[in-house]
Amino acid sequence: MLVLVNVLVLARDTEHEDEHQHEHGRSALTDGHWSWPDARGPTPSLGVCSPAVIVHPPIPLPDQWTLGDLERMRLILRGGSVIDWRRLHFQTREEVDHYLRLCLFEPDDPFDRHRLQRILDEAVDYLRTTFRYAVTEEVAHPKEVQDLFLFASGVVNPKLRRIACLVLKVMHVVHHVEARGLLHRARVSEDELCQLVTQRVDSAIEKLRREGLPIVAAAGSVKTRHSVITKLLAKRETLAAQIYDRVRYRVVAADREHVLPILVRLCDLLIPFNFVVPGQTQNTLLSFRKLIRDSPGLRALAPELQVGLHLEEDDRRDADPAQLNEFSGQSYKVLNFVVDLPVNLPERAVEAGDGRIAFCMVELQLVDQDTASANERGANAHQRYKKRQLRRVLRRLSRGLVVPKGRKPAHK
Repeated sequence: MLVLVNVLVLARDTEHEDEHQHEHGRSALTDGHWSWPDARGPTPSLGVCSPAVIVHPPIPLPDQWTLGDLERMRLILRGGSVIDWRRLHFQTREEVDHYLRLCLFEPDDPFDRHRLQRILDEAVDYLRTTFRYAVTEEVAHPKEVQDLFLFASGVVNPKLRRIACLVLKVMHVVHHVEARGLLHRARVSEDELCQLVTQRVDSAIEKLRREGLPIVAAAGSVKTRHSVITKLLAKRETLAAQIYDRVRYRVVAADREHVLPILVRLCDLLIPFNFVVPGQTQNTLLSFRKLIRDSPGLRALAPELQVGLHLEEDDRRDADPAQLNEFSGQSYKVLNFVVDLPVNLPERAVEAGDGRIAFCMVELQLVDQDTASANERGANAHQRYKKRQLRRVLRRLSRGLVVPKGRKPAHK
């Protein structure tokens, strides 16, 4: 297993934050666009100031992945949904506790345990009432809620795996419905919600850096009001609910082979896999089938996948061209997906007795530095992307009406 040992470094990249921007490294944001003036850039110098060394955790290379890691990566790469899963991949209570904390439930807190049981009760009632499922008492009232996740993983009592999976799927939806209702009642602004989610992402990226993962640059932003208006006018369906990238982050890896290891650690530290938004992945960067083919360890796991490798071929055949970003250049490459990230609302924003977990969508883009540079040249350049988008907006706005004379659309 690869272990990286790095010398303790005192000098760190200066971080700048303002209302709309968070930067880590050398990236810059201009008008909500990611600009990488020098994708390679100088190699940061290491200032040796102490004989002490830090032993970082190993970079999770594909041959070291578990079956659960592989399923999570597949879910993100194809924009799938956990509602279609047939099993989970937890092996111990500690793994379940870690996952619950990612979801912002504290397993040892009586209030959170009560909330989880209440969500479980509603899910069981739904299955019994709507479909007449005979949900066994072991699943409906487990000794500990962690047991439910272990049942769904085929651990402890494999006979309960299927019904436990069904219950957890409904719990996933019930939790979302509850959280959405809470957000509508909460005394919190959209800007404050965006700030809460950026704090979570910033913290996770900073931890990845401390662990020594090869992140060249990372930056986040919140879309400006004019950018939101432009995007809605350019879309066929002009509903604000369809803006998935009001909060967005881009992470640039040193090499393409490091993109997925970084994503695995992001899932460990930040992203509960079940909150990846289905159908919102744009992946022109990485091939899941090639990933399996090139890794002996993953080839050994492939027969245990919930669905065979034909799934990606089916996705390509059934792909909806309307899901692609029509304003991007033909050779633009990126892994882009959306997560409904849980955040804890401030106590002052909710009523006594309410939970505090709400959701805020964040778009995450991962790319390697060579591809990031290529994405800023020729037809892929953001200036040309924006020009194509604004041309579409002006055409829609002015059709049969008034066209501004001698003026180009303002670049907002």
